[in-house]
Amino acid sequence: MPHPDAGTSPPGTIAVVLKGYPRLSETFIAQEIRALEVAGLALRLVSLRRPTDRAVHPVHREITADVRYLPEYLHEEPLRVLQSLRRAARLPGFARARAVWLRDLARDRSRNRIRRFGQAAVLAAELEPDTAMIYAHFLHTPASVARYAAIMRGLPWAVSAHAKDIWTSPEWEKAEKLADCAWAVTCTAMNRDHLAALAPPGRVDLLYHGLDLSRFPDPAGLPTADPASTTGHGRDTGNDRDGSDPARPVRLVGVGRLVEKKGWDTVLAALALLPDGMAWHFTHIGGGPLKDRLQAQATADGIADRITWQGAMAQAEVLAAYGRADIFVLASRIAGDGDRDGLPNVLMEAQSQRLAVVATTVSAIPEFIRDGETGLLVAPDQPRALADAIATLVAAPALRQRMGAAGRARLDAAFSLEASVGPLIARLSAAVADGREARHG
Repeated sequence: MPHPDAGTSPPGTIAVVLKGYPRLSETFIAQEIRALEVAGLALRLVSLRRPTDRAVHPVHREITADVRYLPEYLHEEPLRVLQSLRRAARLPGFARARAVWLRDLARDRSRNRIRRFGQAAVLAAELEPDTAMIYAHFLHTPASVARYAAIMRGLPWAVSAHAKDIWTSPEWEKAEKLADCAWAVTCTAMNRDHLAALAPPGRVDLLYHGLDLSRFPDPAGLPTADPASTTGHGRDTGNDRDGSDPARPVRLVGVGRLVEKKGWDTVLAALALLPDGMAWHFTHIGGGPLKDRLQAQATADGIADRITWQGAMAQAEVLAAYGRADIFVLASRIAGDGDRDGLPNVLMEAQSQRLAVVATTVSAIPEFIRDGETGLLVAPDQPRALADAIATLVAAPALRQRMGAAGRARLDAAFSLEASVGPLIARLSAAVADGREARHG
């Protein structure tokens, strides 16, 4: 029985399960969803959480798929949960789904595990009858909900795995989900190799997150930017800055959540090690729980007056910040709980705007950034090495320009959205065709 507000979905709908929607930090997911819509696939978005960001990106406004929010906490919608459990209990796969969940619960006795089964029952009870497949982003909680619901409904399900969901999930859970899903894709070769070792042969494929270049036009073909402009069009003409003039500091920018795996404490330590007299200013974009701690570190290091903390920003504002910058900095690391970046989308965004990059050799970053060609790479958690790399690019505007141009060329050649989303469109279209064939005999 569909949810009362569901309406009538087009034939062959793909249910896309997301942890939260919309989210400013997950532009790559929104770009993918819009590309699937443009390809003609009928989608229904299912979110485990309601949005917390106040702003949205332009791509979110272009997405036409309806969004259904599952109860984030089961006690908030008890009647909906109980009615769904009663309906789900009559589904042919409910007994198997319950057995799978109980086996999982025995190894993970958490409220989170209970919540996922309740959310899955709501999803299974409310799915439209013409749903062809359930497709989840992230291998941890969204895949749990997708898996339980798919078993209840007798549907195939698939998953796109990314970073934290891979490296903080137990091996038994990853192996069992990969054995159960129709297929899985992931965004780095390192991820692919790790998951493939746990999965049946041929189950896991590499699919990089491509960048929608129509939203990140090459600034070389745009009018020159006014440094005071907020449009983000063109590159700042002051690209001869070399750190020697205090009135014209080299502009560094970093984009990413203020969390452990992003390594912002290493960035601040590196900035504090830059040579005396070198003129620079660092702008950070993004929110997160470590803001107060990092601002206190900047104050203690005596560099607080050379840093601007912008907080979370919409895509147009981020693009404008890239246009005003000279160097992009990110010091990704493996966090204490195993969490890490895959291939941060912000690196592709920065190189789309011809920014030279200073980053670390963590995860798939070297799969995109070519050390000495499109940017400089150093080992994680090495402030001195990071400072030396930053200082090298600060003092060498011509090198920055060459690296930025090479980065844009590499992005165009191998990391466009069109190149990455094509195989996904083919897989999901096949699922829709199989579902129609099954319904019509």
